Amino acid sequence: MAIEFNREAYTKVFNDLDKFRDYCRFEGKPFNEADLYKKDAWVWQAYQKYQNYLRAKARNAGRNINTRRN
Repeated sequence: MAIEFNREAYTKVFNDLDKFRDYCRFEGKPFNEADLYKKDAWVWQAYQKYQNYLRAKARNAGRNINTRRN
């Protein structure tokens, strides 16, 4: 009987954990591994807002929003 591992799922979890740890480290937030994917944790909510900010910033890159049209 062989055990099958879903390597992609493990890789995603550990990559997300590294990104979350780096966010907590650089922003001075308390890091707890148990808060990963926990919707009730305020640190995870702050991390999700930060990720959304980065996505919006990348999506709007190249747009010059504050220009006047004459």
